[in-house]
This record gives sequence, C-alpha cells and structure tokens, in this order.
Amino acid sequence: MISTLDDQMLDLGKRIKARRLALDLTQQAAAAKAGVAYRTWRRMEAEGRASIEDLVRAAIALRCDEGIADLFPEMAATSMDELLAQQRKATKPLRKRATGARP
Repeated sequence: MISTLDDQMLDLGKRIKARRLALDLTQQAAAAKAGVAYRTWRRMEAEGRASIEDLVRAAIALRCDEGIADLFPEMAATSMDELLAQQRKATKPLRKRATGARP
C-alpha cells in the first residue's frame, strides 16, 4: 500500500516520539540536545513537519543519524560505461594544493 505524504509525515513524527521516549528524554531535553526550539520539536512529533536541518539535528540527538546517507542512494549503473565512470569517480584522488611561494 502506498502511503500519502501526510501519512508518512505523521508516522515519522510518531517514530521520533517513540525514540525520544525510549531514550528517556523529555521534549524539552530532546529539543535542547538537538539545538532546535521546543515548539519545533513538538511540531515534529505531532505533525512530522520540520526543515531538513531540524530533522537531521533530531536524528543526531536521537542517535539515528547513521541511516541518513542511505535515504538517497546512488543509482545503479545501467551500462558498463556508467559503471566504469562511477568507479573512476569513487577512486579519483583529491588534488593537493601546492605549498610554497609562487615565483
């Protein structure tokens, strides 16, 4: 069954609240730990509404931040050329800045 946007947001709010309670935090304490306003935290739990920044702050405060990078995984290659390009991108060395004075 496909959930509506509102259903997903309400479910996220419920999961935020459940995680906070499992960590034995009050809303005030969780908001302070996350660095967001108490009113924002209440809205996150009640409605599932928050900015991306506030959601990430909540995830960090509730020790749920490891899965954030998995929300939008890189698309799988559909051809050998795309696969090779992805591999080159993943192994591309960072350029080092030159040190010393320029002549």
